[in-house]
Amino acid sequence: MIRVKLHKVLLTALATLSAAGILGLTTTNASAASKVNSYIDSQNIKPAKITKSIWSGFPKNKYRHGKGKPEGVVVHETANPSSTIYNEIAYMKRNYNNAFVHSFVDGSRIINIANTDYLAWGVGFPGNARFVQFEQVEVHSKSAFAHEIANAAWYTAYLLNEYNLKPNDAAYDGKGTVWSHGSVAKHLGGSTHTDPVGYYASAGSKYFGQKYTMSMFYTMVKKYYKAMNVKHTKLVSAKYTSVNKQATLSKNYKKYYLYNHLKGANKNAKRQSWSKISPKVGKTYYIDMVGKKSTGQTWYRIKPSKNTKSKTRYWVYSKNLSGVKNVPTTSASSSSASSSSVATAAASSASASGSTTETSSASSN
Repeated sequence: MIRVKLHKVLLTALATLSAAGILGLTTTNASAASKVNSYIDSQNIKPAKITKSIWSGFPKNKYRHGKGKPEGVVVHETANPSSTIYNEIAYMKRNYNNAFVHSFVDGSRIINIANTDYLAWGVGFPGNARFVQFEQVEVHSKSAFAHEIANAAWYTAYLLNEYNLKPNDAAYDGKGTVWSHGSVAKHLGGSTHTDPVGYYASAGSKYFGQKYTMSMFYTMVKKYYKAMNVKHTKLVSAKYTSVNKQATLSKNYKKYYLYNHLKGANKNAKRQSWSKISPKVGKTYYIDMVGKKSTGQTWYRIKPSKNTKSKTRYWVYSKNLSGVKNVPTTSASSSSASSSSVATAAASSASASGSTTETSSASSN
């Protein structure tokens, strides 16, 4: 909850009465089966895709541990029954000096408006420097509420996965990766808000005859997170070839991800933040290895500089790059030296990359 209005004062007072179980005073609701979660499963509700609409006007300040290093996710709710997701986004752009979050969620959309590699101003000090934050807009039907919960829980899991964080409910001890605004206020201070506790309780009661709780929400987060990581363990075979090439970053790069190993062919492959290579469309990166997956996909292992001695390399899908070509040489001798170094790299890289093949089915991207 970001905006402070008269109706929010009343809502906060009511929410405080129902917040006790959510903030760790009792676990009665935590163990109860959730009608909302069961409805999401029975109706086979699919989360919305993320719409990236990054506004350049938001300030870019690093988290306390650096750019691209959040420590968890905070779930908010606007407490404005009459607003729409687009009204909320427009309001936030006009008033970002007071507060802003990274994204907005409703029953049919997930809209990312601020770069999650940088902090937002939604929960005050010290939480702002620690967490990615998103707002839920109030919806007004049984189906819309179930869809919104699915979207919010999936997006929370997505953010955790994106930044290599594991689900951990912070409600009880103030230590974890999944936070309500209320949990932040209780354990870290910086605010007196309790959202989305009141909204979850009232909407759950109204549409499903049962209060919805952050514990129930956390159950959905874990389910989506587990599904994301199960996909990472399904491996296909790949053929690796050492090369000495260069290419420029394509404008399509935001559609894909950066990985520490070849995705789908290495069990340790994890998404990495693009900030690690300072991405810029048209910027030149150097390719020292090509990975050809048995599914037909081509991936490149890139390094930031032609002459870098760093062992840090990242794998990208071929569509992330354009204009792939051999690194130019200035003389026959330098060309010969380059060929020699590539040959040497080929021998070591095959071993380092684990080029022994492992076969199973996997989705391509």
